[in-house]
Amino acid sequence: MKYKYVVVGAGLAGLAAAERIAEVLDEEVLVIEKRNHIGGNVYDSYNEEGILIHNYGPHIFHTNDKEVYEYLSQFTPWYHFWHRVLTYVDGNLIPMPITVETVNKMYNLNLSCFEVEEFLEKQAVPMGEIRTSKDVALSKVGEDIYKKIFENYTRKQWGVDPAELDTAVISRIPIRANRDTRYFSDKYQGMPKYGYTKMCENMIRNKKIKILLNTDYKEVIGDLEYDKLIYTGPTDYFYDYKHGKMAYRSLEFQFETYSREEYQEAPVVNYPNDYDFTRITEFKKLTGQEHKKTTILKEFPTGEGEPYYPFPTKEYQQQFKLYQADMEKEEKVVFLGRLAEYRYYNMDGVVRRVLNAFKGGFRG
Repeated sequence: MKYKYVVVGAGLAGLAAAERIAEVLDEEVLVIEKRNHIGGNVYDSYNEEGILIHNYGPHIFHTNDKEVYEYLSQFTPWYHFWHRVLTYVDGNLIPMPITVETVNKMYNLNLSCFEVEEFLEKQAVPMGEIRTSKDVALSKVGEDIYKKIFENYTRKQWGVDPAELDTAVISRIPIRANRDTRYFSDKYQGMPKYGYTKMCENMIRNKKIKILLNTDYKEVIGDLEYDKLIYTGPTDYFYDYKHGKMAYRSLEFQFETYSREEYQEAPVVNYPNDYDFTRITEFKKLTGQEHKKTTILKEFPTGEGEPYYPFPTKEYQQQFKLYQADMEKEEKVVFLGRLAEYRYYNMDGVVRRVLNAFKGGFRG
C-alpha cells in the first residue's frame, strides 16, 4: 500500500502533523497507533459515573504562543480558568508556585512583595556554576524551602536525588516575588470545552486521514510504501535499542470516586513529604463539570511502564546523542515529539514543533 506520508503515533504531535498534511497539502496520510485510542497521553474519557477524567494524568493547556492557540482553537472552544496548585507542607496547604502568599503562610509572616524578595535573597545559597536542579533551588530559595518543597517531591518523581538531575527540572517551576498564585502566568490558559479527545477527533476529521489503531508500526511498515515517515514514538525502539534502552519515568494511576461534590480545595494538591503518591488531582475542578460525585487521581511515579518523562541526567543525554547521530542520517524519517526527541515538551511546545517542521517541509 502506498502513502506519501505515514505517521507513527496518534498523540498531539502525530495528529497535528497528519492534520496539516491532509488539510494544507491535500495528501492522504496514514496514522499508526499502538493504543486503542487517539490522543496519546492527553486522552480523556467519561468514567462509569459520567465524570470526565484525564486517563493519563492531568493536562492543562497554557501558552503565550498565539499561533499555537489559534491553531488548536480551530478544533475546540475553550473552558477558560486559571490553574491553582496547593502543596501540603508541615500540616498546611500552601500555594504553589512560590509567591509572597507561599512564604507568608509557610513562616507565619506578613511580608510585602519587596520584603519577600529580600527574604528569599537572604535564604539563597551563593553558588558558582549552576549545574543541577538542586543548585537551581538552593540558589533561588535556600536550604529550608528546598527541603520542605523540592527535595523529596523531586526524589519521588524521578527516583534520584535532585543533585543528579539537569537544571531544567526545577527551573520549570516559577518563583515569584508577587501575590500571583496562578500556577501558570501564560496569556492563554484553559481546557478544551468538550475534552481533549473531542478536540483530537476534530483534528482528524479530514477524510484523507486514515487511522490504524491497536497496531505496532513494525508489524505493518514492511508492507507500506511511503515518501516520508513522521515518527513520534521512542527513538530507542525505532533503532531496536542498538545503543541501549533509554530511561523514562512512568506513572501508576489510582482513581477514586466519592459521593460528595468536592474532595479538596484546589484542582491539584502536591504531597512532597507525605505518602507515596506525589499529587492528587480532582478533575471537576479542572473541567468545570458539575456533578454530585467527584473523581480524584493519585499519581505514583515509577521507573517501569509506559514512558512518560525522558530522564534528565547527563548520562542519558549522552546516550541519546548516539541515537541523534543516527537520526541525522535519515532522509525519509522525521522525529517529532517528547519520546522521539527525548526532551520534555509542554503541549504548546509539541504543537509549535510540528508547525515549524511542517513549514520546513518535514525535512529530516
